[in-house]
Amino acid sequence: MKHITLCADDFALHPAVDTAVVALAQRGRLSATSCMTTSPRWPEAAQLLPPLRPALQVGLHFNLTEGHGCTAAPSLVQVLARAYGGQLRPALIAPILHSQLDAFEQHLGTAPDFIDGHQHVHQLPGVRTALLQVLHARYGSHQPWVRSTLPVRLGPDKATVLAVLGGWSLRRHLVRAGVRHHPAFAGVYGFDATTPAAYGAHMVQWLAQATEGTLLMCHPASTPVPGDAIGSQRAVEYAYLASPEFAALLQRLGVVLVQGESLPQTPKS
Repeated sequence: MKHITLCADDFALHPAVDTAVVALAQRGRLSATSCMTTSPRWPEAAQLLPPLRPALQVGLHFNLTEGHGCTAAPSLVQVLARAYGGQLRPALIAPILHSQLDAFEQHLGTAPDFIDGHQHVHQLPGVRTALLQVLHARYGSHQPWVRSTLPVRLGPDKATVLAVLGGWSLRRHLVRAGVRHHPAFAGVYGFDATTPAAYGAHMVQWLAQATEGTLLMCHPASTPVPGDAIGSQRAVEYAYLASPEFAALLQRLGVVLVQGESLPQTPKS
């Protein structure tokens, strides 16, 4: 058997995302979901989560780039430029992270089980330092685990770009700080699988290559999300994840979906 964490990103982004997460969680097709507490619908969406816990882990999807149609948030390219230009200082990022954690805890009554980043911003210079500082100051020895973005296998693809942009550095920081994290990451692709079968082909490869304890991200929605860059692809992902084919694949490959709380504490180096 191989134990994998399957996490649906972007909870609270749109009602269709929330509907998909709830439906998949109820069928045992997810391990976790990460929440956008910057969304105007977060207080409403948060009410859907308590009945799903503790079977579904719930985390913070730290956001610097999504304006939810209400604010002019910087693009990912702009955030990358600022990060590598030394402008995303921890003193600037820490209050933003605290604010999003405050919103999480206000509406769920608990700390998040884990923290990751929308468009993986948590791995960037300045941001990752702020993240570790906030974790230590806010939670002490009972810290949420953090998503590592280092892929299962490197190659000439988007996953390797992610590793170069911060995956390796984030892993080193997490190990040095003794923060729990998954040994490998999967689910990265070009959002170009236009049918459930095409997305399923990606899933076959990810699960076959995954090592024990890998975290695999997904972005399901019950219907296409208008105005979202991957809005149509979200519905394709949901159709596959809800399908008998996905259940059969898990059984055939001996994959069990588990929670990140099973991660061992990482010793400091």
